Amino acid sequence: MNRHVEGIKKGIGKIIPKREEGQSKEDYRNLLVAKGAGILAFVLAALALVRGAAAVLPGSVTVTSSVNGKLLPISSVETDKKEVALSFEAVYGNGDISSILKTLKKHNIQATFFLSGGWVENYPDDVKTILSAGHDLGSIGESHKHMPQLTAEECLEEIEQAHTKVQELTGYEMFLFRPPYGDYDNRVISSAAKCGYYSVCWDVDSLDWKDYGVDAILNNVLKSGDLKNGSIIRCHNGAKYTAQALERLITGLEEQGYEIVPVSRLIYRERYHLNGEGRQVKD
Repeated sequence: MNRHVEGIKKGIGKIIPKREEGQSKEDYRNLLVAKGAGILAFVLAALALVRGAAAVLPGSVTVTSSVNGKLLPISSVETDKKEVALSFEAVYGNGDISSILKTLKKHNIQATFFLSGGWVENYPDDVKTILSAGHDLGSIGESHKHMPQLTAEECLEEIEQAHTKVQELTGYEMFLFRPPYGDYDNRVISSAAKCGYYSVCWDVDSLDWKDYGVDAILNNVLKSGDLKNGSIIRCHNGAKYTAQALERLITGLEEQGYEIVPVSRLIYRERYHLNGEGRQVKD
């Protein structure tokens, strides 16, 4: 919400004229009166946008992310639907992104890409391509730091900086946040919520970043005892074997009867609570 309020302040600052040197107080007052209708129209329109944004923010709906006083990210979703979400963390390199997107397109699958601010800055065309293909854009922070080591203000800065880069580049307002390394505490989760984000981790980890090979990735996901309806699967672009494994990973999930959907479609946006494992349960 803070970013919307700051936007209003900046906008008002641009449309209110400054008093020129030598201009009398009466002339300046008359100028402000003349500009008054435009200023009022801008403020009303901006407030309407803020109200609209508030309607989709985690803090504006009936949710419980606290378990015994500990704030948790969403790790999976309790659902009768045979659905799972496939997510990719984009932090290092882009050499395999075209291959990943090509495979997803071949199977008509939308996934979720959690981007660092640095990756957005380095590969802006890829960010636009991911979005235009219908995939979720999520945030993994500006510089992929262990955020529990940061102050509350630094946590907010990490989230806001990455958000601003994507918003200015694409116009897209991200609302999904993955704590880097799955490392979080109450301060990290509450900071994300203040910025209008649902915090999302995973319950099935491909461990593709360990570079153990294609079969290891497939076994870690398809044979995982945690794989079930509502699972969120963690992968990375930039890992050595992920792009090679993706075709078989998708077909393997489909052979088990799962439909692959983006995180934004899988999760509940309101009226839910989390159990002790971070599994999202509809109220």
